[in-house]
Amino acid sequence: MGLPKRYQTPFVLLLLMAFLMPLVFSTWMALINNFSQEAAAFTGKEIGILQSLREIPGFLAFTAVWLLLVIREQRLAVLSLLILSIGVLLTGYFPSILGLYITTVVMSVGFHYFETIHQSLILQWVPKKEAPHFLGRALSVKAAGSIIVFGSLWVMLEYFNISYVTIYTLFGGLGILCVAFIAMSFPQFSQKTTQHKHLVLRKRYWLFYVLTFLSGARRQIFVVFAGFLLVEKFDYSASAIALLFLANYVFNLFFAAKIGKLIGVIGERRALTIEYIGLIVVFVSYGLVENSTIAGALYIVDHFFFAFAIAIKTYFQKIAGDGDIASTAGVSFTINHIAAVVLPALLGFIWLNDASLVFYIGAAIAVLSLILSQLIPDDPSIGGEIRSHSPIHQPLLKH
Repeated sequence: MGLPKRYQTPFVLLLLMAFLMPLVFSTWMALINNFSQEAAAFTGKEIGILQSLREIPGFLAFTAVWLLLVIREQRLAVLSLLILSIGVLLTGYFPSILGLYITTVVMSVGFHYFETIHQSLILQWVPKKEAPHFLGRALSVKAAGSIIVFGSLWVMLEYFNISYVTIYTLFGGLGILCVAFIAMSFPQFSQKTTQHKHLVLRKRYWLFYVLTFLSGARRQIFVVFAGFLLVEKFDYSASAIALLFLANYVFNLFFAAKIGKLIGVIGERRALTIEYIGLIVVFVSYGLVENSTIAGALYIVDHFFFAFAIAIKTYFQKIAGDGDIASTAGVSFTINHIAAVVLPALLGFIWLNDASLVFYIGAAIAVLSLILSQLIPDDPSIGGEIRSHSPIHQPLLKH
């Protein structure tokens, strides 16, 4: 039995998919370090290779646009969720180095293609005035899915000692069932504009590309090094880190939609100004902090600013040609992941000599982002992408 007709809307579909993704992916993310070490005797070398393999599909996300030659975006989003769920389900059954590498790549292909297409569909289906609030609601829904997973895993492991393979099977199987429900419950929604089926880079999007790259660099410093600082310098336990994760997701659950709504009121330039000034303070503080409680508070405040990055997406929505959204969503994911491929290893060497310098580099990235964000007009539009001059509209690369 499917959903009642009144719920068969693009917006309900987008939010359901946003909820399902972390319900499956967060299971993989929460367990992979422990499972790989206990079941396959992973060392730092193997887990490093695994994480690098996980990022490759994100780096290649631009290839999603070529799949649109043979499959519609909505179907590709559902198919990507299915691949993600299958990858997670299979993880527990291949407890070897090669097995975990392969299942990780399968999982990651589904995850990154879904995130690319889901972002594209939001920017196409949701009106521009409503997009900031809706993107915030989607973050809240994702946070709810993650909270359910982390809470469930804690109960299953702490009180019932359920095996990793059972948990991966349970949540991966649940994901497959939910994908089947979604596929049967929603019609194929029409697209107002046919999307380009080739790679498109345009000069007039240059500011969006640069802000996206810098955002990816800043996120890597948070994901890789902020948590590592808490463990290495302040001896945070695994349970303490888990509580910080929960605090971050609870924040998103209650406040991400409100931040999205705020962005719709104050505009993208002011929202990003708040984000980048806050990040400068946070990163400098990371470099100087000597108190474990303050360090944990910085971790939560750092995560708070993630929601403001919605403004980069809504800025692009306002300046984008209607047919460019799907192609550019893939390109932006690739640009975002360039930092994921390069930065962790590079900054890892710097960390060995001076950990604080890693965070001062993060502050410098935030300063550059702040300067560039001031080029965003009060009301971005096609032909009005930059405050200081009229942009060039011709493609740089198009094939």
